[in-house]
Amino acid sequence: MAVSNDEILAVLRTIELPGGGNLADSGRLSEIVNNDGKIIFAIAVEPSEVNGMETVRAAAETRVGQIPGISAALVGLTGERPAGGPAAASRQQAPAQAGRPIRPAPPPGSAPARGAAPQQAGLPGVRHIIAVASGKGGVGKSTTAANLALSLASLGKAVGLLDADIYGPSVPRLFGISSKPSLDDNKKIIPHEQYGIKVMSIGFLVEENTAMIWRGPMVMSAITQMLREVAWGELDVLVVDMPPGTGDAQLTLAQQVPLSGAVIVSTPQDLALIDARRGVAMFNKVNVPVLGIVENMAAYCCPNCGHVTPIFGHGGAREEAEKTGVRFLGEIPLDMEIRTSSDGGTPVVAASPEGPHAQTYRSIAERVSAALEDGETAKAFPKIVIE
Repeated sequence: MAVSNDEILAVLRTIELPGGGNLADSGRLSEIVNNDGKIIFAIAVEPSEVNGMETVRAAAETRVGQIPGISAALVGLTGERPAGGPAAASRQQAPAQAGRPIRPAPPPGSAPARGAAPQQAGLPGVRHIIAVASGKGGVGKSTTAANLALSLASLGKAVGLLDADIYGPSVPRLFGISSKPSLDDNKKIIPHEQYGIKVMSIGFLVEENTAMIWRGPMVMSAITQMLREVAWGELDVLVVDMPPGTGDAQLTLAQQVPLSGAVIVSTPQDLALIDARRGVAMFNKVNVPVLGIVENMAAYCCPNCGHVTPIFGHGGAREEAEKTGVRFLGEIPLDMEIRTSSDGGTPVVAASPEGPHAQTYRSIAERVSAALEDGETAKAFPKIVIE
């Protein structure tokens, strides 16, 4: 029998808040999303409350996860209050805080620079974290991220792939995974393993046709938890498939973990390159090294006559790499095999590991690996400064 929201709220009433009262009746809860026993909700907090409310969040996640019939719980802290909630007046009194990322309070005695984020702790056991990003959607970023991760694994590396595209998760379809993940003894999510890599996506916790109507803070909280509350184990590289654009998700990742670098994916056409340029600028602004640019859908080769047609143009990403002073990692053609293998749940590197497309992805992976191993990426923790 499905667990009702009333049962969940009854459990949340047993959790006391630092200032008194219980969590369920505090007006802090977002809508509770229940997808086949997978529970997702957020707790609204003020920035100054983050440290104290983390204990409440952890207790809520643990206790809800222990309810019979519930297989997993994902609880986040958010800076957005439900309409009419108890923080409405305080929000009006402090408009300067609106839209800012929530940050833990600095430890006593410290004096961080104005606007600087605290230094991030890395993920235990994970050597490198790289973001695969694009300035706009529809350029094949997720397909590139999946095949890059598989190519890095083919080079002998232990690899994980995190689908951080909350609004449009593609990894479940790309890897043909429809089952829900399980939890280990420490209540951490155990990522799926497919084609030799570990895979995690919000798409494993919600149905494919579910619309993720979440505000930025909830997205930020979900990404943070998929980074830190998943049992990744020992990895050489964690590849993060970012949502398109230069918003909350990118800032959250740069703020929460020390990124080794970012890979920008673009098609050759001018409209895509404009947004790719913004992506490069964004990562530069938060001190995350750009490992290079990949030109996707570079040209189409007719399988019947062999004629090559540059449908989206050709060479634009290479020229953009030269203009912005970043490395050009390679070009990937617009090809039916890449599309059909991706739609079929077996990315082309796994479907045809000795084929020409797999070789192209592997050469890109070799350049990314060389950049990481040669120490070309910055070692300082990135900081976000809000002026």
